[in-house]
Amino acid sequence: MKASRCKIADVFLIEPKVFGDERGFFYESFNQKVFNEATGAQWSFVQDNHSKSSQGVLRGLHYQIVQPQGKLVRVVSGEVFDVAVDIRKDSPTYGQWVGEILSGTNHRQLWVPPGLAHGFLVLSESAEFLYKTTDYYAPAHERCIVWNDPTLGIAWPSIQAEPKLSAKDAAGIAFVDA
Repeated sequence: MKASRCKIADVFLIEPKVFGDERGFFYESFNQKVFNEATGAQWSFVQDNHSKSSQGVLRGLHYQIVQPQGKLVRVVSGEVFDVAVDIRKDSPTYGQWVGEILSGTNHRQLWVPPGLAHGFLVLSESAEFLYKTTDYYAPAHERCIVWNDPTLGIAWPSIQAEPKLSAKDAAGIAFVDA
């Protein structure tokens, strides 16, 4: 596994070793020991989630004010633009974002530590998105920053129409109010 540090402290782009031939491929999608060594962290995961979304769906930017979740995210089918936003007020990268293309063909994963907001935009016809979390989902403590916040200025890939949002995501708050 190759873990590359992103411009936000503690965020890593993870690229597993993929072994493939004419029959298909194999890779180890997660190994706790290797993950801890690569990121220099000692995280444990308590929950796995799986979602499927259609093209143009944008989910996020989600975070929890209690029980913040670290997320190890990947796509097993399709392609997304995945975004992490640093909302840790004491961080030197506070208010900055990183974005990476994750797909079922590039097998990349993004480690988003606790204290960051997270979201993604589906670029392909559909995408299946899997992620591990370091804490349990706490709906009473979940919050959402609006996807097109002008202060953040996230450079989402161009899409043909407005993204498809849930009612919760459409009602997201401004970054300055988060």
